[in-house]
Amino acid sequence: MKKITIITGHYGSGKTNLAVNLAIQASRMGKAVAVVDLDIVNPYFRTADFRELFSEKNIKLIAPDFANSNLDIPSIQFDLEQIAKNEDCLIIDVGGDDAGAVALGRYAEALSAYGNDVDMFYVINQRRYLTSTPDEAVKLMYEIENASRMRHTAIVNNTNLGKETTVEIVENSAEFAKEISVRTGLPVKFTTYPEECAEITDNPCAYPIKIYVKPLWEM
Repeated sequence: MKKITIITGHYGSGKTNLAVNLAIQASRMGKAVAVVDLDIVNPYFRTADFRELFSEKNIKLIAPDFANSNLDIPSIQFDLEQIAKNEDCLIIDVGGDDAGAVALGRYAEALSAYGNDVDMFYVINQRRYLTSTPDEAVKLMYEIENASRMRHTAIVNNTNLGKETTVEIVENSAEFAKEISVRTGLPVKFTTYPEECAEITDNPCAYPIKIYVKPLWEM
């Protein structure tokens, strides 16, 4: 994992769950990890919800002012450049779509100073409404780049149906991810599988994840 990893994608694509998994993985490797919650759009599924879990794992959480309060408003006072200097690994969870990516654009110049030590992952989920076709997914990716004034470095195939996810559902999305890769010129970094599915797949690019972010009706 590089010094800075930025996670973007459509609402509900699984950005936050991926960010949590990456942070915990880096912590287990002995790295000093900080997670920045840049989601000023969606007050329901966000990394700020995992403050207690991160505390147990010695992961720092930096969230917008008033996050998870009844005054949940878009107020950001982060010094990302200083945060990145202080940590081995910085993970940035960006709000959904181009509207959320505007907040990232505020730090584009500072982040560019890290050059090749920055990864920006575009998370795709073929089973998610409005990004279920390559045309839709590619269009959104470029809208995010325009809003953030940054460019993605790779794609993460996070196709899932929550607790209904099967190996077949994930592997049937391979052509979808490949088509997006061809159109954008970006590699597919890995394909996520729920832990129980990752144990039975032979996909060498499988990345097992634990499901931390759940719908309210499953909590």
